[in-house]
Amino acid sequence: MSDLSIENAINPTSAGKLMHQGMPPLEMDGPALSHFEFWSPRVFYIPIVLQTIWLSLRHMGATLPTSANPHFPMGGLVGESKKIVLSLAGETAKEFISPFTQITKGESEDIISLAEKRMSEAGLTFPLVAKPDMGCRGVGVQIARSSEELITYIDSFPDDASILLQELVPYEAEAGVFYIREPDQEKGRIFSVTLKYFPYVIGDGTRNLRQLIEEDERAGQISHVYLKRHESRLDEIIPAGQPYRLAFAGSHSRGTIFRDGRPYVTKAMTDAFDKIAKDIPEFYFGRFDVRFTNVEDLQQGKNFKIVEVNGAGGEATHIWDRKITLREAYKTLFEQYATLYRIGAKNRKRGFKPASLWRLTKAWQEEKRLVADYPHTE
Repeated sequence: MSDLSIENAINPTSAGKLMHQGMPPLEMDGPALSHFEFWSPRVFYIPIVLQTIWLSLRHMGATLPTSANPHFPMGGLVGESKKIVLSLAGETAKEFISPFTQITKGESEDIISLAEKRMSEAGLTFPLVAKPDMGCRGVGVQIARSSEELITYIDSFPDDASILLQELVPYEAEAGVFYIREPDQEKGRIFSVTLKYFPYVIGDGTRNLRQLIEEDERAGQISHVYLKRHESRLDEIIPAGQPYRLAFAGSHSRGTIFRDGRPYVTKAMTDAFDKIAKDIPEFYFGRFDVRFTNVEDLQQGKNFKIVEVNGAGGEATHIWDRKITLREAYKTLFEQYATLYRIGAKNRKRGFKPASLWRLTKAWQEEKRLVADYPHTE
């Protein structure tokens, strides 16, 4: 299974029988998209901005979220290093984390030799996942299939950018598991689960890839997300019955289909993530992005790998299920941010000082500067 699953990830036209393997059946009844699913963030988050202003006044601290996870850079709100966050894990949590290493462009004249040395030390081989060490929403995530592809990828970055190299987990199934534990509580809870379905179009032996995308009920409504990514193959005729994968990164903004997975939460699953979270020092609030064998195993808290841990800047992404109403989405986010500020306030009382507004602004500006020059997402 592993070899086929990896091939399915790196080759859009291969191993169609593995499409959504391990996931519950993808329900496509009802609307393909919610009416607000791809609103401009500047519009959608206006109520959340107003809420955070009120929360800042109520708790007397505009930057309290940076204290939510005291050992994460900026609490994981913005500008955090994925390597630093993943490296905080203790021995128990490490068993569930996909192996990784990190390089910084410009730290060596022979950067590929350095990368291969660190890969060897971490037990990594090609193909692997390459992504910015600092970034969000799947920006710049690609698969490096060879040294030549990795060199091209590294060359596309700003000179001071750090890059994370990580095992390509051999599972098709992916989810975002949002975990919360307040500092005065012994046990945490799973606040949200998002099941991530990688989008496909199915060839008919007649239409080219561009036509398949533009005429698909869902993909056609957000074709701009996919067309540029696959521009070199848009004129290709896809054989009849052959699936073609449109996205690799499990990011909603990159076109991955999100479904509400909260009904699948079990006690065993909650216990497993609670144990992992407690093995990451002072981690109280954030989302685990995981790949897993099948949903039954995930419910039992086994056979999954963590590919990323998001802190205070994480989101309960089940709100992007097309059946979630705007009212339900805002209710979820209002609860999420109220909890975030409350945890930040509790940790401040425990002696963890929030970052200054100046430091937070500088971190945000640095991330924005770097992201603007990142390569495209696969």
